[in-house]
Amino acid sequence: MPDRPTPEALRAYYAAQPSPLVAATGIVLDPGGRVLVLTPSYKDGLELPGGTVEDTEAPEEGLARELKEELDLGVPVGRLLAVDSCAPGALGRSLVALVYLVGPLSAERAGALTFPDGEVSEARWLSPEEAVRQLPARLAPRLRAALAALYSGSLAHLVDGVPQPGSPAGFAPADRAAREHAGGYDAAAHRAARPKALTAANVLFTDAAGGVLLVRPGYGEPDRWLLPGGGVDSDLGETPRAAAAREVREEIGLDRDPGRLLAVNWSHRPGYPARVRFLYDGGVLDAAALARIRLDPAELLEWRTVRRRELRGLVKPHLRRQIRACLTALDEGTGPLELHRGRPV
Repeated sequence: MPDRPTPEALRAYYAAQPSPLVAATGIVLDPGGRVLVLTPSYKDGLELPGGTVEDTEAPEEGLARELKEELDLGVPVGRLLAVDSCAPGALGRSLVALVYLVGPLSAERAGALTFPDGEVSEARWLSPEEAVRQLPARLAPRLRAALAALYSGSLAHLVDGVPQPGSPAGFAPADRAAREHAGGYDAAAHRAARPKALTAANVLFTDAAGGVLLVRPGYGEPDRWLLPGGGVDSDLGETPRAAAAREVREEIGLDRDPGRLLAVNWSHRPGYPARVRFLYDGGVLDAAALARIRLDPAELLEWRTVRRRELRGLVKPHLRRQIRACLTALDEGTGPLELHRGRPV
């Protein structure tokens, strides 16, 4: 075990470094979403994996080195979650801390950590709530904001651990609303801070017997069946209807304009972006049209048509409810429907 350095030695070491110091921290997750928290052998209190970036290293390189040295963990460093700018503290230097996602690790790798350089005496996997409670005050807000950025698909901007008003993640919704009502945002900060939604477009095709066309992707959960379709490239100005036509052409090789809009579905999980799905009528595919289906091998493994009673064993409940609502709209000539998690409003 290395000797514990004195406060004077620590201050002298950091005083010799260029200003500001740059640190790279990893939010290391296991398959269950637990956070890796370390007990250092050379100081009191808990830590997150990572450390100071050295010499000419990029922050990602510095974090990868620290993970290897501290935990014998050779894994890719993921996306940037948070940036925390800290005023000079006990060490006498300002600090820019960059927080990255690492993992989730496989169960095997998460259970096989070692401590080759002796700087870590113990590693524990804690729930996010437990980790926030047990980490020191300088780290807990950083972890909380980084996880908010992970779930919302954005980035947290912190100063001394405090999310800033224009931060896309980590700023409390109630505080954001109060600031909006008081006119406290400029246009750029307002755009950054407002919650975002992901938009998709799908097409409901049926065969002559009333079966629904489903496709099985080669990514994600095994044996998960979907409707043809995908994300709307809204950053390119694509509309949901245009996205539906493009996805059908790319995924199953049919060049067909979508029919009428059957439903718009809204779903939301706390902490995550809302998801909006536009569902269009693709019409009835005859035997000749079904024979022309050509799957994109980079995305899809197979296709099939299924009866309504077969949906339960193939399609997740929230999509199954959407499909059944659209079939009802087709049968009754109603719609477009407003759906919340597949249930008509």
